[in-house]
Amino acid sequence: MKQSGIIIIAIVLVILTIAYISLTSGATDEEYKAGMVADREQKDGFMRTSDESPFAKDPSAFNGLKYFDTDPAFRIQARVEQIVPKKVVVLSTSTGESTSYLEYAWAIFEWQGAEYKLLLLEVMAMGPTRGSIILAFADATSAKETYGAGRYLDVKKVPGAGTLTLDFNKAYNPYCAYVDDYSCPFPPTENILSIAVRAGEKTYH
Repeated sequence: MKQSGIIIIAIVLVILTIAYISLTSGATDEEYKAGMVADREQKDGFMRTSDESPFAKDPSAFNGLKYFDTDPAFRIQARVEQIVPKKVVVLSTSTGESTSYLEYAWAIFEWQGAEYKLLLLEVMAMGPTRGSIILAFADATSAKETYGAGRYLDVKKVPGAGTLTLDFNKAYNPYCAYVDDYSCPFPPTENILSIAVRAGEKTYH
C-alpha cells in the first residue's frame, strides 16, 4: 500500500475515534441508565453460564444479582493525589490469609459538602489482573443493604491524569459474597466511609 493510502486510513481512524469519544462522553442520563441495564444483564448471563463464575459448580443456585437503582449522581469526579514513595499495603482476607497491594494514589472528592479521601491500590499478584487498580471500600450500607465485608470498584489506570471518575453505580461484590470458596481482601481502614453509598450491587443473600 502506498504511503498516501496509509495516511488517509490513519486520518479516518483518528476521526472515528474522536467521534466515538464525543458520543459516549456526551451520553444523556437515560442513555447511561440503559447502558447500565445492559451491563447488569450481561453480568447475570456470565454468572449463570460461565465456567469462571462462582456458581459454575451449581448454576441452578444463581438467582440473579440485586442492585440499587442507577443514579448518575454517583458518578463522581475525584482529584488524583499521587503517593510518593509508594508502600506495600497488606490486607486481611475473608479466609484469614493476607494479600499485598501497592499504593497507587489517593482519590479525593466532595459529597454533600464534605471531603473524602480513598486509597487506590495496584494489584501485585501475578496473573491477568496484575497492575490493575482497584478501590475496595465499605460504607454505612455495609452489613445492612450491601455485603458486610465491603465492595470493589475497578478504576481505569491513566498515568499522569489529575482527575478520574469513581462510578459507584458499578460497585460490585467480591466472589466470597456468593460462596465461601474464595479469599477476598477486606477494605483498608482508610476506605471505610461514614456515608451511605446507595449505588451499585446490593447484598446477594
